[in-house]
Amino acid sequence: MILMLLAPHPSWLIIVIRHHLLTLKSYGWLATHLLISYTLMFLACTSLIVCLARDPGPVSSPEDAQDDNEETSFTEALMASGADDFNSPGKWCKKCWATKPERTHHCSICRRCVLKMDHHCQWMANKCIGHRTYPAFVHFLTCTVLMAMYMGGVAISGFYYAFTNPTSIDETTPLHELGIGFVGLIITAVVGSFLGYHLYLISINRTTLEDLSPFLLLRLIPNLMNPHDPFPTSEHRLSFNQRRVVKRTHRQIQLYNVGWRKNWGQVFGWERRRGWVYRLLLGGAGKGDGRAFPRNPRSEEMLVKLADDLRNADKDS
Repeated sequence: MILMLLAPHPSWLIIVIRHHLLTLKSYGWLATHLLISYTLMFLACTSLIVCLARDPGPVSSPEDAQDDNEETSFTEALMASGADDFNSPGKWCKKCWATKPERTHHCSICRRCVLKMDHHCQWMANKCIGHRTYPAFVHFLTCTVLMAMYMGGVAISGFYYAFTNPTSIDETTPLHELGIGFVGLIITAVVGSFLGYHLYLISINRTTLEDLSPFLLLRLIPNLMNPHDPFPTSEHRLSFNQRRVVKRTHRQIQLYNVGWRKNWGQVFGWERRRGWVYRLLLGGAGKGDGRAFPRNPRSEEMLVKLADDLRNADKDS
């Protein structure tokens, strides 16, 4: 990832020096282009370092750490954590053999649970993006897209100048401008689309896993097959009609959507009215401990309706 960020800069320096300094004799534009591009580069690198160095969301805090020689049975652990209700936000991870707080997911690649896990990113040193790194991840995407748009725009304008004034510039600079312009357009289109998707997810307070995995909702509703069973219904026990109901309605069930302003403040951690300016410039961390989140006031109503729709799915067929 760092190599991809640094690779265009030799050509970028050739463009701004040969075109704006040697050809146009514009020291002001030279300084402006260097200041803006390398400020965005610095901000992108700081966010990238945070994503690579910070733990995405450890489930067990130092206070919860116990001696390795101490053995705790399954029943004792449940009683100690108060997780006697498997339909409550706090659940049990059978792979980590530990409690799993609300919106926490187990990553099969990292082999651990991550608080508010968004997704596992191979581009970020094969690490997960979670509660403690998601703001930095979005900040990195934003800075990368802005840098690609800016450098690509400057390169394309320089290439147009060289095309209309062929005798005023050397023959190699337009090749660098064409290359930077093409790379800038590709990065803007690809990474920009990815960034737009995450901005949409932030606005409705949903993670990538929650958006792409509709059957995660089953963990929050009672067992449809056996109401006396404390474990929720599993996906493989649903009928074809019930699966269609879940897939059709899961995008409308926004359990954690408390309004776009509060959603953004919750993700980036600002509390003051204009605190988002500081967070968008320098990144930041989400609010809270990543274990509990405010719910949409209509969340229970939406879950009850989904449960009723699932019970009646096969009756209506």
